[in-house]
Amino acid sequence: MFSFFKKKKPLPEAHDLSVLKCDMHSHLIPGIDDGSPDVDTSITLIEGLKKLGYKKIITTPHLMADLYPNSRTTILNGFDKLVKALQKRKIDIPVRAAAEYFLDDHFDSLLEKDEPLLTIKDNLVLVEFSFASIPIDYKQKLFNMQMKGYKPILAHPERYAYLHKKFELYEELRDFGCLFQVNLLSLIGYYGKNIEAAAEKLYKLKYIELLGTDLHHERHMENLNVHLLHQKVKDIADNLPLLNDSL
Repeated sequence: MFSFFKKKKPLPEAHDLSVLKCDMHSHLIPGIDDGSPDVDTSITLIEGLKKLGYKKIITTPHLMADLYPNSRTTILNGFDKLVKALQKRKIDIPVRAAAEYFLDDHFDSLLEKDEPLLTIKDNLVLVEFSFASIPIDYKQKLFNMQMKGYKPILAHPERYAYLHKKFELYEELRDFGCLFQVNLLSLIGYYGKNIEAAAEKLYKLKYIELLGTDLHHERHMENLNVHLLHQKVKDIADNLPLLNDSL
């Protein structure tokens, strides 16, 4: 287990992502999904985001019934422990908790029961699809969300390989009210060249409203310190009306 008191490998000198101001997709609440396993790792990652120039963090643990059966309660309880650790170590960056909701039957039940969702801001809710296939009833799920007053943000649409050969579905998703959040590391081929190409095409089509780190661990942090990435982020921020700085 990673220990805060062990000698840590220093992070590389940080480049500047301050143009984004807010990171709105990460997995920093310790021990509740596939992100940070413990408080010490969370602290290290948050310090890394500060060095990158971020002024605010909205962390978004998975809420996925079959794999990460979180709830509003488990997320907020874990977040409370993280906040106390940040206060104890005098780390002064605003951090909020939302969630990344997997669009499945459990999500449908949350809407049916009118359980309040953890939003990015106001009525904005981060959602994700399976990496295997698009939900058969995705249109109905998105419609149900919006009937409950929520606005969907689709997490990392560039990473759903099944959409690459049916690019018209991206336009369809936008017609159904989805905002798109692209992962920063997709822009430099971290997840593969096809995903990088999809991210580039979404940029050219002006189909990106938000950029997020989707930060899980220190390997991600190391790759966020790549000069080429920072050049691409600046280019996107200069040419698209991103919503990050309004969160």
